[in-house]
Amino acid sequence: MRTLARRHLGKVVAGTALAVAGTAVMVGITLPGTAGADETGGSGAGAGQAARQTGPGPDGAPPGVVRQAPAEGKKGTGSDPLTDDELRRAAAIAAGGQPAAAENVDGARGAQRLSVDLADPEADELDDPHSPRRADVTFYDYKSDALITRTVNLETGKVERTGTQHGVQPPLSRAENAEAARLLIADPLGAGLKADYKDATGHELTSPDQLLLNGAVYRAIPGGQPAVLDKCGEHRCVRLFPKIVNGPWIDARRLVIDLSAHKVAELSRR
Repeated sequence: MRTLARRHLGKVVAGTALAVAGTAVMVGITLPGTAGADETGGSGAGAGQAARQTGPGPDGAPPGVVRQAPAEGKKGTGSDPLTDDELRRAAAIAAGGQPAAAENVDGARGAQRLSVDLADPEADELDDPHSPRRADVTFYDYKSDALITRTVNLETGKVERTGTQHGVQPPLSRAENAEAARLLIADPLGAGLKADYKDATGHELTSPDQLLLNGAVYRAIPGGQPAVLDKCGEHRCVRLFPKIVNGPWIDARRLVIDLSAHKVAELSRR
């Protein structure tokens, strides 16, 4: 793993930079230094217009003054994003009444919460400006390897419906990435990760808190992994992309952590 990290580290960083540049081109992101330029490029009419604007802005503020965003209320309206208060309420309401046997990623009681999102209105409420706001709260139950979605009515404070799916693997939460790193650090296959960390920092790697973590769900590919990972997709499995805080990336792409089985395995070399 140490050899891989040294060989591919530059490629990972360069690839990321190219991907960002490519995304900017594809979606037309305005990069620094281009705001206000017209379609013909250079310092066209848009740039000159911006330079000549000296009067108050649309909200009456003098030029160069940044107004503080208005305070967020406890409740949103219509299709507004969920407020912080609504997010907390929805999560608390949805957490109640779960199966007693449900487990989170640490093996503790209660399914692992993944996300809280504004739910779509019901079909007969599409044109009703006063329709109740709802939130979809998703959990992953590691005991049964099931994705659970609970829809909360924020007006009544009740769970209106609960859906359960197997074999569905949404993006990983921060807690799941941290648990995957903890399992990897404790496993013999994590020796290369720890050695690379020590080479880069001079310190021992003992905790996920020492890393910036991104992870991707891994699904089993016929013949593409050791048998211990054949259930990935039914189980919740992750490939980690760890980065040293204020330091380089460490290449751990060949390692897969099965969070459901608490096992680590290395993908076959080809």
